Amino acid sequence: MEAELNRYDLVFMGHVTIDEIEAKEGSAHGVPGGAPYFGAFAACWSKKKIAVVTRMAEKDAYILEPLRAAGIDVYLQPVPSTTHMRVVHPTGNVDDRLMVQTQNAGFFANADMPPLEAHLIHLGALTDREFTIGFMRQLKQRGFRLSVDMQNFVRQVDTQTGVVHFRDVPDKKEIVGLADIVKLDIIEAKVLTGTRDMEEAARLVEEWGAPESILTCSDGAFARYRGKTHFEKFSNTSSQGRTGRGDTTMGAYLARRTDHSVQESLGFAVARASIKMETPGPFRAPLEEVLKRLRESP
Repeated sequence: MEAELNRYDLVFMGHVTIDEIEAKEGSAHGVPGGAPYFGAFAACWSKKKIAVVTRMAEKDAYILEPLRAAGIDVYLQPVPSTTHMRVVHPTGNVDDRLMVQTQNAGFFANADMPPLEAHLIHLGALTDREFTIGFMRQLKQRGFRLSVDMQNFVRQVDTQTGVVHFRDVPDKKEIVGLADIVKLDIIEAKVLTGTRDMEEAARLVEEWGAPESILTCSDGAFARYRGKTHFEKFSNTSSQGRTGRGDTTMGAYLARRTDHSVQESLGFAVARASIKMETPGPFRAPLEEVLKRLRESP
């Protein structure tokens, strides 16, 4: 008899990390991070059914308790090490950063997938040491719709030093072609497409096979869906909570996008990320605060 499948609107998959952040506007040490962490918190306002699938050492599993407390189901694959990241912002430019991976929880395998059905799985890795293109193919063969953050592949870890280098991805067109939605920031767009022009980069991503894309930069976020484009400007008054900007934008966008237009979803996501950037840590503000920010935006 087959096990009953748990059904979700959104599943965030990737390493939940322990981060050391050094920045001019403020530093933080031993804090939880990672795309599933920030993304799931940004989405959980929505009353959608949400899960996180991650790999982590069992001794660090307490980090996941706030997710569970927020009503998010957590599927943990215990492994010897939790991923640790050191992030340094050497200048006032929040897009300028040096990253070092000091520990790694390892690649996801097909066996890590719990018995579930999902409207969409968001693959949110911090580096190229979490997902392989073979794993993506397996998910597609199982019928999952995929949202893919291209930092999964552009951020390539030197296995000797742990230093993260931003490099082009030979299989980028196949990866993008497997995705229903693609996420990039301005640096990843330049590495992959050769341009920092968000409209041109998004056009190329669409040519490679993804019908929908989200691009973020220090000014705001840009969306393209089937040839139509939209841009929304961030309204944050500080950037001390810069870490997790893109993941918060994407988590909020994906949750809103399940039943709203691209333009409305982008505006909502940018408002949510703007508030998040003013305070370190994952997004915790109530829905009304986001709606208020939307009303006050020019």
